Amino acid sequence: PSFNIQVKVGLYITSKTMFDGVGVSMSVETLHIALQQSFSPDASLRDPAEEQMKNLKYVKGATTMLLQVAAEKQVQKEVRQAATIQLKNLSRECWTEQISAITGEPITFGENKKRVLIPDEDKVSIRNHLIDVLLSESEKSIRDLLAETLHTLAIHDYPEKWPNLLPTLLTVIGSNGTEGMTTTPSNETESALRVHNALLALRKIAKRYEYKSKERRGPLNEIVNLSFPLLLPLSQRLCNPEEHSLEAAMMLKQMLKIFWSSTQFFLPTADVSQIQPWFDILYAVLAKPLPEASTGLEPRNQPITVVERNAWPWWKVKKWAVQIMSRLFSRYGMPNYAEDEVKEFAKYFSTTVAPRFLGPVCETLNLRPSGQFCTDRVVHLCLSYVDLAVELAPTYKMLKPHLDFLMYKVCFPTICLTADDVELFINDPHEFVHKQNSPLADFYDPSMSAITLLTDLVRHRGRDVTQQLLAFLTDCVNRYAAATDESQKNHIEKDGALHAFGALAEYLLNMKKYASHLEGLLVTSVFPDFNSPIGFLRCRACWMVQKFSTVKWSDDGTNLRTLIQLVLQRLSDPALPVQIEASKALRYLIESDGAEVVLLPVLPNLLSEYFRIMNEIGNDEVVAALQVIIDKFGDHIEPHAVALVNQLSVAFSNYCAVGDDDDDSAMAAAQCLECIATVLKGICMRPDLFKHLEPNLIPIILKILGNDGEFIEYLEYALDILTFLTYFPTELSPQLWEAFPLIYQSFDQYAFDYLSLMVMPLENFIGKSPDYFLAAVTSDGVKYIDLIFKIVGRTLAEDRSSESECRKALSLYMTVLHNCNGKVDSYLSIINDVTLLKLSQQVNAEMPLTRIACYQIIGSCLFYNPLLELQELEKRGVTQQVMTEWTKDAAKMEKWLPRKLTVLGMASIFHLPTSSLPQSVASQLPQIMASAVEMCENMYDDAEKKEDEEDDVLEEEEEEVDNEDEDGYGEDEDVTSETEEAYMDALNKLSGTGDISNFLVGEDWDQDGDDLDDDYTSPIDDIDQLIFLSETLTSAFQKEPEAYKQVQAALPPNVVASCQKVFAAAETQRAQIAQVKLTNAQAK
Repeated sequence: PSFNIQVKVGLYITSKTMFDGVGVSMSVETLHIALQQSFSPDASLRDPAEEQMKNLKYVKGATTMLLQVAAEKQVQKEVRQAATIQLKNLSRECWTEQISAITGEPITFGENKKRVLIPDEDKVSIRNHLIDVLLSESEKSIRDLLAETLHTLAIHDYPEKWPNLLPTLLTVIGSNGTEGMTTTPSNETESALRVHNALLALRKIAKRYEYKSKERRGPLNEIVNLSFPLLLPLSQRLCNPEEHSLEAAMMLKQMLKIFWSSTQFFLPTADVSQIQPWFDILYAVLAKPLPEASTGLEPRNQPITVVERNAWPWWKVKKWAVQIMSRLFSRYGMPNYAEDEVKEFAKYFSTTVAPRFLGPVCETLNLRPSGQFCTDRVVHLCLSYVDLAVELAPTYKMLKPHLDFLMYKVCFPTICLTADDVELFINDPHEFVHKQNSPLADFYDPSMSAITLLTDLVRHRGRDVTQQLLAFLTDCVNRYAAATDESQKNHIEKDGALHAFGALAEYLLNMKKYASHLEGLLVTSVFPDFNSPIGFLRCRACWMVQKFSTVKWSDDGTNLRTLIQLVLQRLSDPALPVQIEASKALRYLIESDGAEVVLLPVLPNLLSEYFRIMNEIGNDEVVAALQVIIDKFGDHIEPHAVALVNQLSVAFSNYCAVGDDDDDSAMAAAQCLECIATVLKGICMRPDLFKHLEPNLIPIILKILGNDGEFIEYLEYALDILTFLTYFPTELSPQLWEAFPLIYQSFDQYAFDYLSLMVMPLENFIGKSPDYFLAAVTSDGVKYIDLIFKIVGRTLAEDRSSESECRKALSLYMTVLHNCNGKVDSYLSIINDVTLLKLSQQVNAEMPLTRIACYQIIGSCLFYNPLLELQELEKRGVTQQVMTEWTKDAAKMEKWLPRKLTVLGMASIFHLPTSSLPQSVASQLPQIMASAVEMCENMYDDAEKKEDEEDDVLEEEEEEVDNEDEDGYGEDEDVTSETEEAYMDALNKLSGTGDISNFLVGEDWDQDGDDLDDDYTSPIDDIDQLIFLSETLTSAFQKEPEAYKQVQAALPPNVVASCQKVFAAAETQRAQIAQVKLTNAQAK
């Protein structure tokens, strides 16, 4: 590009930005050297270079220089890659500020540090030249990094600040693509490269909007309208049967990815005539033969190795074609689920398009049975397409004659282990375990999609497949058992048959006609495999136990005891995968009747075996199984508690030391912490043991809370453990208090979203030692109580806080008020400032939960000091309004805590002489008294009712589930599902409500849902609201009889009656309490 300069020119760009008090300047030559040394094996060169890379954001012109280095073809490739990585990272971090929606000010980081931003002139330079650099880049790794940088910039700047981006790309596509590439070979290659890279950039822009709702995808609609008229003819030309070049495949892949981004959630048009040409393109791609290189046929030179084949552009194109069709099938294959505006299109798709594509999909699935190659991903997606076709009547009719082919030629061989799997089991057991337990397997493993297809055929079209399939699987296991010569036994076929049986376990267990035969299957076909010389069959036997752990045993318990002993033996199997599956199997057997008798005597050895396996490999399911055992034998864990926690702590540290790249170890580390919490739960009645555990646990907690969020993935578990350590012991150690300021630090710097988990240990700290809390200060001299008020204030001020989080934060005010009686008068003002502001924002909210939380604070303030609180309300002139709205919302309170605080708060007003009450309160005394009395009466009635209901509860025996309707749906019926219908309905309703991404990640839509207060504890738990109210009113009447006669006269008769009822109930309550105290005294 024209702006490029030779690296050796040595142009210096001086920055006025100050870093550590020093002016920063750097030349392209200096930058080039630093980049080169940043991957040097010599630490003395690498470390200073990496430090320079960290400080690039303080250098004006850094992004421009990085792009210059990346664009210069004469520079070493690794240096260009390093430059592109730094450019991508700088763009992500420093392109724009985050603005608070409440304050309108930039969000700060840490101690009021603002984000360092790239200067505007540098942004202009990057926008002007990035496209040119990307278009001419042939090195894939650098090209992809440049495309990611463009994506980042487009998120912030397109279309407003980058209006020429789309026209520039379309010009390249139009001038080089649709007119053909018929110049010299070198020019043709260069032209194809520019078109491909323009398409790559266009995909990055389209990807920006693919998850947006209909109302927010306007720019994507413009992209479709302007680009599809160019992309369609180019795609049609490139999918021509005579077009075989890799350049054609690469461009087709990008165009299909653009089509995917533009259509996967919403169609840009429901006009069939406009979409049908794209179906023709997808059909042509899917039907295109891809012969072996040895045939010499086009497209030539298909690679030989699996890895290279998976990356071959023509297989990539096929993958995208079938992925698009599977997605469209899931959205529009069932017209009944489609939105009204696309219902006609859905009818067309289900009757015409979906059946048409079954041909090339099934031909693709026939590649492997006929001895040809097909990538795992394409097989997976084709099976997913067929699985959808099973549910739709028109396509199922077409499939029905080919069910034997699908089940026995495609699905069953796909389910079976491959030769590579067996080799992996023997030579790399760690990798085998990782592959078999990968949470991503559902998204790429064809064996998983084959299992899904088989189980859906049995569930939905049982009359056509179930008996035949079970007979086939039974023949496989019987044939294996009948073979007398080891060489005649097909171990892989036996494993596959058991795999299929296990996949159908839920169905078989729920059908009486099949459930009665499962015990025999396990005893004759699974029990012998526990001692098989074939490792993967021993592994499968342990896996089968997990699937059929709830089988009904007909004997005296011998079979179950035998099975448990077989599994216990496999814990020390020579093959690691077998050990893993055996440890997981015990988790399912432990709930069986009689299991405890077998396992309890060997509990110490059992625990040792689990820790040995955990030291061998990080696997979260193994630790989860250990957690179930600890939970089951909680009463017997005490003697082992210290050793357990010690070993779990060591295991956690070992897993953490492996590094971020090992996902299995990271998940296992998290499971270790969860397991520790289970141990603590098991010994909660022995708080004296906790002090022996603190030396192991406190360092872990401090490590996770500190370190600037390096261990944030474990924060949830650390906070759970901290909650146990601060709740059950009677006293908190000084070492434990070190965690308090770290909780605030993590909240302030990186863990804002973890507030809900932080509140409980914070409340425990305050409640266990309020005097220590009030006196404690950080190393910077900040009081701990001020940290609490910072947390609440920031939470309620942040626009990203949910209402649930705001309510959680407000509960910290309650805890301070309830535990620091008479010691926080000076904080009442700020409590009212924050609470009343929140109350004013919620006054018209449909859901009253946050208002109720605010009333809890006001009630707590009144209970703390009614005179001071009324003065605070009066200062703001809101007393009458607050009392009026409070009495209105009192009827909407359902939970015990807000009702109790309403009674205590309102009743506290009657502690004050009427002469000291502001007029706004004095005039409402009858209404306040009525609200308090009625609330108290309702609480009393609810408690009585609950006791009666508990007395009347009758235990009902669980009815055995039996669904004898195994036939499923007829061939003329579509499969219907309430779950699927609800899912599609929710997806369709997103048309104008927000990003699809929120739906996909399972974001909590009901953020204003009811809050639980069952776990909230404070000194008010010891106060009986009946007695408090009756004593307060009695005292008030005695002190000022004349004043309260007037109040009583203003009360309706029903309230007077309620008052008498409350007084009588309080008297009964007092008598019961006195009797309990007397009984306890006599017992002592």
